Amino acid sequence: MHRKLAIISLVVRDYDEAINFYVHTLGFRLVEDRFIPEQNKRWVVVSPSDNEGASILLARAVGTEQEKTIGNQTGGRVFLFLHTDDFQRDYQSYISKGVVFVRSPSQESYGMVGVFKDLYGNLWDLVQTT
Repeated sequence: MHRKLAIISLVVRDYDEAINFYVHTLGFRLVEDRFIPEQNKRWVVVSPSDNEGASILLARAVGTEQEKTIGNQTGGRVFLFLHTDDFQRDYQSYISKGVVFVRSPSQESYGMVGVFKDLYGNLWDLVQTT
């Protein structure tokens, strides 16, 4: 049996501002953006690369319960782990584009890691494994 995690849903405030951040700031690829009229919402999927890793569904919050989770989907813990083949390249690129790192890069037993916030405050690990 073959299984893989395909899409992770990330609650966002606005589709276009989220697309701008993930595509233009983090360098993700816009996989799909289509309107679903019967639900009055968009199906917006971004991916960090062309490989077979998981993609992210940018899901606009509907109602106060969902709005409360924007930026804190995991109660303040690191939410997502972005692996890279060149930590310094991506770290410098993100810094130059205003991405805030809340934990400076450090060399760990598994590789180089730094923790940054997305535009809503969700925490991400940027990781280059050794």
